[in-house]
Formats: sequence, structure tokens, C-alpha cells
Amino acid sequence: MLVKLIFPLLALIGGMALATQGQINGGLGKKIGVIESSFMNFAVGAMVLFLILIFFGNGNISAISTVPKWQVIGGLLGSFFVMIQVIVVPKIGVSATFMAVIAGQIILSVVIDHFGFFGGERHPIDLTKMGAILLLLISVFLYNKK
Repeated sequence: MLVKLIFPLLALIGGMALATQGQINGGLGKKIGVIESSFMNFAVGAMVLFLILIFFGNGNISAISTVPKWQVIGGLLGSFFVMIQVIVVPKIGVSATFMAVIAGQIILSVVIDHFGFFGGERHPIDLTKMGAILLLLISVFLYNKK
């Protein structure tokens, strides 16, 4: 039972960390610049992950040369996300930003699931899911309406 709860709880905590990161990065971006703030975010993150890798890593990082090149674009996507967050959070706030972020994640996730992109299992879209996405978009619109 506890195992079934641990992963959703970790995801919940991860989401809370992203919301906090959004406000922190947005403030930093206003003081040092968008690109500079994004760089600092990844520089500090890389240092922390390097230390974690040294002390706790048990994978096979040397196998990186054997994976398809498209599988290493996560860092590119992450840096794009951080730069967008640094730009948008100071303009519309953390909650409005993350409502739109979550809507974007869900919409693209549905497309990825429907077609089984990137080697994933196919989960076809249906009318119920399309209705939920429409309601999601309406909620983002209403939340951001002045």
C-alpha cells in the first residue's frame, strides 16, 4: 500500500519544487537576466547532480555513447523550460504560469500516449479525454482572464 502512494507523493513534491523554483528563478531573472538566471539554475543543478552521481550513482554513464542521440535532448528541453519560466513568472505569476505549463504537459502527453511516440505504450484518445482537455483549456483561459 505504501509503495503505491510513494510515487504519486514524490511527484506531488516535485510539482511543489517546480512552483517554488518558478518564483525563485523569476526573481533571479529580474535581477541578473533571463539567460544568466537560466544558466545559474543549470550550473548549480549540474554541480549538485555531479556530487550525487559520485557518491550514489550506480548506473553506467559510459553507455551514453550507445543511446540514440534524440534521447539526450532532455537537457535542451529543460533549459528551454527554465528560460520560459524565468520570462513568464514575473509577468503573470506562478499559479497562472503553472496552470498553462500543466495544460501544455497534459496536451502533449495525450498526443505522445495516443501515438506511442518515443517508444511508449499506446493509450488512444477518446471523446472523454478530449472533453477533459477542452475543460482544461477553458480553465486556463478563465484563470488568466482579467
